[in-house]
Amino acid sequence: MKVLGIEHIGIALKSKKDKYFWDILLGDTDKKIDLVKDQGVKTEIYDTKKGKVEFLDALDKNSVVAKFLEKRGPGIHHISFEVENLENAIDEMHQKGIDTVTESFTIGAEGFKIIFVHPRCTGGILVELTQR
Repeated sequence: MKVLGIEHIGIALKSKKDKYFWDILLGDTDKKIDLVKDQGVKTEIYDTKKGKVEFLDALDKNSVVAKFLEKRGPGIHHISFEVENLENAIDEMHQKGIDTVTESFTIGAEGFKIIFVHPRCTGGILVELTQR
């Protein structure tokens, strides 16, 4: 598997108050808003040109982000690595006994192919693999 770099860090926040600091820090940064309806998530993606920061808002109380916030509170939700070929990366993970949250990729924010590696295989950190 060829990793091209860190694509973004995903941060889940509960309220506008939680986001206040980030709006000040990243205020002049290019921002894109995207809805990923099948995951129940609204994303605000700030491209710093040296990496992205993705803020996650739950669209409903049953979304994975809502459940994360209920269980853990606001904070880093995941780290995303861009890979050259996602299908090959998934095959390699499965062949080496590394579990993914789903069997195959889905389409995430910005139209990228994505899959999440199960935290039990990563030392407790949710890792996303993505391909543009």
